[in-house]
Amino acid sequence: MRDSPSLPATLTDEALARGLRVLCKCDADLARIFDDLGTPPMWARAPGFPTLVHIILEQQVSLASAQAAYDRLLAAASPLTPENFLALDKDELKRIGFSWQKTAYGYGLAQTIIDGQLDLAALETQDDETVRTELTKIKGIGRWSADVYLLMVLLRPDIWPVGDLALAAAAQSIKRLPSRPTQDELETIGADWKPWRAVAARMLWQFYLSRRRTTDR
Repeated sequence: MRDSPSLPATLTDEALARGLRVLCKCDADLARIFDDLGTPPMWARAPGFPTLVHIILEQQVSLASAQAAYDRLLAAASPLTPENFLALDKDELKRIGFSWQKTAYGYGLAQTIIDGQLDLAALETQDDETVRTELTKIKGIGRWSADVYLLMVLLRPDIWPVGDLALAAAAQSIKRLPSRPTQDELETIGADWKPWRAVAARMLWQFYLSRRRTTDR
């Protein structure tokens, strides 16, 4: 699938609406999600160090527990700068909700920014692959974390985070697959949604969360 007009550099509300129209026209399963749930949230996040720390907290835990730990972190270090993060000792970070491993990741990220090895402002004008490369140089930031930053912070329109479990679960459901797709299989599924895969990801997350709300009742 290709959309003839030039692809926007970032997702705006107008670009999101355009992507939804294209996806719904080419994929009946996505069209059903849109008919049932409407426009998905943008889920935009502010650029910078605090958001990267939040993304690290979200690795391999529930969003709710990550948010609770992040809220405690903001209460302990305000404003949340690399310098203020480094001022927190390991025991305090453990009480906040950081594992020893994520503490090391946070310290390393903070020091990398202070040392000037990572320029977060420069990421905004770099292409997707360069951003991914720069972020994954940092220990504790893998492909999934870099993709979430690209998708939610930089609002790039064609990011497809194949390492996301919620995305895989939603894809299994809407495509009626016998098992959860692997990352390679999810890559293949997403290929049909280029160049609007970040819009498709939002639709699948919206679907996943709606199903969770239904089963939690």
